[in-house]
Amino acid sequence: MKNKFQNRNPNSTIKILNYQITETVYSGSRTIVYRAVRNVDQLPVVIKLLKNSYPNFNELVQFRNQYTITKNLNSPLIIQTYSLEIYQNGYALVMEDFGGISLQEWAAFKQKKLSLIEFLEVGITLCNALEILYRERIIHKDIKPSNILINPHSKEIKLIDFSIASLLPKETQTLINPNILEGTLAYISPEQTGRMNRGIDYRTDFYSLGVTFYEL
Repeated sequence: MKNKFQNRNPNSTIKILNYQITETVYSGSRTIVYRAVRNVDQLPVVIKLLKNSYPNFNELVQFRNQYTITKNLNSPLIIQTYSLEIYQNGYALVMEDFGGISLQEWAAFKQKKLSLIEFLEVGITLCNALEILYRERIIHKDIKPSNILINPHSKEIKLIDFSIASLLPKETQTLINPNILEGTLAYISPEQTGRMNRGIDYRTDFYSLGVTFYEL
């Protein structure tokens, strides 16, 4: 496959062939996310890259997993993925840009608790999103405020980051090292810890959503 992305120069702004970077959205320990415009049609997109110049096998698998699981999902409540491109030693995931910010950022920006009406609007929409995943036999496994985007003007909501999601209707969790837990510790369900004799299913996501609701 031809590499569509130019090499990154650490001393200058990143340059990606066929896209014009407009801003950095997020920079974490493992990934960096940019807003961009596709040159051919001026379509606004979001591009997610691995930060590690030499990603390990697990990082590559998780990155591909995001694309594999979401590419055939056609729902306004799930972020749409356009393509998975080779970039240096890893991948770049190109997704839609609907002007969303994380639920965490939105709640902080409001500087006050959501009203009951606002909470119900957000809550019902997110429950509908999990219903869609359940129908598609998908377990997200990392539901949390930073993986929920909301457009502050239209209030449109979408789930993102399916890097550790599973396509299985039920998954058995074995006893694992707590230092390598999948998901975010503050939000994962008890069965995700591997310390319960119980498989992971759709209820895992609803548990994490409940923790998210509590924080709102």
